Amino acid sequence: MIFPSITYLPKANSRIQLASQPSERAMESLIYWRDVKKSGIVFGAGLITLLAISCCSVISVFAYLSLAILSGTIAFRIYKSVMQAIQKTSDGHPFKEYLDYDLTLSQDKVQHIAGVAVAHVNGFVAEMRRLFLVEDLVDSIKFGVILCVMTYIGAWFNGMTLVIMAFVSLFTLPKVYENNKQSIDTYLDLARSKVADVTEKIKAAIPLGTKKPIAAESDKDK
Repeated sequence: MIFPSITYLPKANSRIQLASQPSERAMESLIYWRDVKKSGIVFGAGLITLLAISCCSVISVFAYLSLAILSGTIAFRIYKSVMQAIQKTSDGHPFKEYLDYDLTLSQDKVQHIAGVAVAHVNGFVAEMRRLFLVEDLVDSIKFGVILCVMTYIGAWFNGMTLVIMAFVSLFTLPKVYENNKQSIDTYLDLARSKVADVTEKIKAAIPLGTKKPIAAESDKDK
């Protein structure tokens, strides 16, 4: 289901799992703070950028940030050139390692990303149709409750604030869960069982929320 928050809570012993590709392993290392220095730099730079965007226009933030980076790289390039001239060394370009790094996307990678995106879009559209056209009354009611909650959240926070909160959560919640896995799983299991019990009671009280068995309908026709 494209909206797991409607009927789903994580199972016990669950954990955020990332694929074994190098880029995804690097992301896992960042959000789990395997290297405190790298994670701190990424978290600090990202948070400062998001706070700047919330105060200024995206164009201004992009321009000032790019100017700051460009000024730093030019100054470092000049410094290294002067030092090479004084010491009479031939170290070469200081950014040669990064200039030689291959940034091109392979055709297979692009096709894979496109396929995943299309699958998610198709699933989202199908789920929206199911919820808005009330295929299951209980799920549609729960979706309506979520939309009502979202109206209050929208009144309290703007979109940029939610993005900042999501970014901070990305760098805090996985580590908190990893350090308190056992106790959190216990409470999640309890919450899942309560939600399942309430859902079953609602479906039993509202016959429209469940589909009639085919066998029962055929017996009725007889």
